[in-house]
Amino acid sequence: MLFVIIFFGMFFGLIIFVFTLIASKKKGKFYLAPIVTFLTCLGVTAYGLIKVGGFEGMAYGILGAGILIIAVIGTVVLPFIVNKIGDKQWNKKDKGILVIAPVILFATIGLVLYTDDNYWVVDEGFTSSENQSFESYYKVSTISEGKKQIHINLGKAFTGKEVEVENVDTIGSTEITLEIVDGGESNHIPYIQIGVDQIVEPLKVQTTEGEVIDSYN
Repeated sequence: MLFVIIFFGMFFGLIIFVFTLIASKKKGKFYLAPIVTFLTCLGVTAYGLIKVGGFEGMAYGILGAGILIIAVIGTVVLPFIVNKIGDKQWNKKDKGILVIAPVILFATIGLVLYTDDNYWVVDEGFTSSENQSFESYYKVSTISEGKKQIHINLGKAFTGKEVEVENVDTIGSTEITLEIVDGGESNHIPYIQIGVDQIVEPLKVQTTEGEVIDSYN
């Protein structure tokens, strides 16, 4: 996993380096390529340490290390590249790179974000409706490595239902959306425990029907 993250960092760093190198061709300021790549490394690492933190924040640091490798290599080979560039005007190949490079970069980032599970179901089941309150609520607790667990108990109005996770949005404040479906046990109410790497307040828990579930006080 470590080498995979470093590889992705090098891949991102290479795209940034090449894009900046071509973009700076007209002005002849080729030194911007390794500088921008290095600044990207600092930005990614700082974001992981300050904004994300914890184990996931370390992954950003490793990603930044991969970008740093490209910045260092780019600095070393830059004089040899500049000598072979010649004409400072953009040709068709340069224009193609300036269009395709950002597309590849953002498409890859989007694919990683789309396929990455930002939550997991710790436990789910049913409790007797006789021992349950009328109102739905959730509780937050800390589990291993500082990760968070949200325990959601539904109220008696959901007797005989099942609960599924529809979506967990971690961009900005954390938002959990649950889907309530038929098929549960009669006289029993569903509950679910969801694990997330971190919670960004204000946390919002709701159903697909728009019913907001409040925190247990």
